[in-house]
Amino acid sequence: MTDALTRLSEEGVAIWLDDLSRERINSGNLAELIDQKNVVGVTTNPSIFQKAISAGEGYGQQLADLAVRGVTVDEAVRMITTADVRDAADILRPLYEATGGRDGRVSIEVDPRLAHHTAATVAEAKQLAWLVDRPNTLIKIPATEAGLPAITEVIGAGISVNVTLIFSLERYRAVMDAYLAGLEKADARGLDVSKIHSVASFFVSRVDTEIDKRLDDLGTAEAKELRGKAALANARLAYQAYEEVVASPRWQALAGKNANPQRPLWASTGVKDPAYPDTLYVTELVAPGTVNTMPEATLEATDDHGEITGDTVRGTYAQARADLDALAGLGISYDAVVQLLEDEGVAKFEDSWNDLLGSTDKQLKSLAPKEA
Repeated sequence: MTDALTRLSEEGVAIWLDDLSRERINSGNLAELIDQKNVVGVTTNPSIFQKAISAGEGYGQQLADLAVRGVTVDEAVRMITTADVRDAADILRPLYEATGGRDGRVSIEVDPRLAHHTAATVAEAKQLAWLVDRPNTLIKIPATEAGLPAITEVIGAGISVNVTLIFSLERYRAVMDAYLAGLEKADARGLDVSKIHSVASFFVSRVDTEIDKRLDDLGTAEAKELRGKAALANARLAYQAYEEVVASPRWQALAGKNANPQRPLWASTGVKDPAYPDTLYVTELVAPGTVNTMPEATLEATDDHGEITGDTVRGTYAQARADLDALAGLGISYDAVVQLLEDEGVAKFEDSWNDLLGSTDKQLKSLAPKEA
């Protein structure tokens, strides 16, 4: 691996790959990335699975078997996606063992159509944990209002969770509170909290995409000066909030029982604007105890020309707050932006899931045995 990836890991940033496919598993590519690029985890989402399964590489025999059995399309999609996650988890299992469960993790998301239904999300999370049946799985639950109590209940049942689609600082604090409440519930039930892990996926690039669009609409010199600053400011203030929580007496009490902190995870780290460096959301979000889950293109860019200069988060909080305040001064509503991004994020994942169901249904029907 390159000096950049080595240095990033040494600074306390766990490198996870934001992609998975059966082709990546079967070709040995995932194992290669682990061996050569310092990848220590994998995240998936409905969009990733929609792209992988629609491409069709490696899924033909399983689809044919499912078609012969006459399973529903929902069952078929879950059988296919959990098989990929199970196989990836097996590849990452040595890392999971070596890091005491900290890394070597694979994430799989609850059905995005359940994002606003607490009880159904809890039931789906338990079902996914049972289906994959690997200790190094993280069940992804969206940080919607309905998702917060689900996070507490699922953590309280001893299931490790990746909280996804976090955009706002207020919601992130609520997510951390839900995690602590879940650990307290697990401890009260007599579960070993040292076995429970969690990450909180704070989305980055989409913040700049939306706010830069609004800045461009303003067209002033002041607006131009703020382009590309909102996402980093938001993420850096999230890390400040994380530091505050891990310093709290409530967390210290749980840490005394060997509980694991819920690591901040930087998600959506692929740069959308070609005017920005393609490693921007990696090199500028270096802080200990974090995870950066990268699309392969971002991983390769960091490997090729990323410049890791040490911690680029702590010590930036005053400037980060000033940048967000400046946006407010221009009339850009932070609350409106982050709510829009959450709503769009849920909708995009639901659309991808529905597309996946549709394309899989067509394949099942084409492969189904013909009636005599």
